Amino acid sequence: MIKALLFDLNGTVIDILTNEADDNVYRVTANFLSYYGVYVPAETLKERFFQLNRKQRKESGEEFPEFDSAKIFSEIIKEFSSETPADIAMLSYTSSRVFRAATRYKLTLYDGVFDTLSYLHKSCRMAAVSDGQSLWAVPELRCSGIEQFFSFVLVSGDFGYRKPDVRLFETAIKKLGVSRSEILFVGNDMYRDVYGAKNAGIKSVFFKSNQGEQGYCGAEPDYIIYNFPQLIEAVNFFNAQ
Repeated sequence: MIKALLFDLNGTVIDILTNEADDNVYRVTANFLSYYGVYVPAETLKERFFQLNRKQRKESGEEFPEFDSAKIFSEIIKEFSSETPADIAMLSYTSSRVFRAATRYKLTLYDGVFDTLSYLHKSCRMAAVSDGQSLWAVPELRCSGIEQFFSFVLVSGDFGYRKPDVRLFETAIKKLGVSRSEILFVGNDMYRDVYGAKNAGIKSVFFKSNQGEQGYCGAEPDYIIYNFPQLIEAVNFFNAQ
């Protein structure tokens, strides 16, 4: 019997489109920072963002490293501010969110997500394990109107490593407090989601959406869905076994 569902967020539940390469992102963010005495040209901000991103991940020592956006902006603020802001942490968090808002072109639910989650929530506990930054992921989940369905949300940026690192899955399994055989992981990426779930010893449902790695050697989902409402059929399938 399936008692818990673990979800990836972006590309599985939320249909999102962002573009961190867009020069306008850095123009907007640089303009915002200038109001706080942080004077950095947009082209320099873009260069430093990617440099610090690579540096964080290279120095992490993790097999699947994740960056910390707030720490990146903290370094940039210290480097380019005319005087040290009173609260660097808060400005770093806010700058990170301004940056994310500027990158975002689309944020919506896939068809049928709300009704499907509402139905399955009656019989299954739900949680999320997603790659990204919690400064972005949690507000975006709230904006999407489905936050109430999730008992907890684990985001890779808070751990320093991302899927398919088995530790993210293990942490979620412990928090759910049910047997591995009673958990389904639902994701849109064959490598990070399906392969990761397999290594954690839990069954997976692959949602063939418009995002994510569609194939990976050694990654075989236990069930495939082509639209989100088919998740109900998947759960019924496993419950009938």
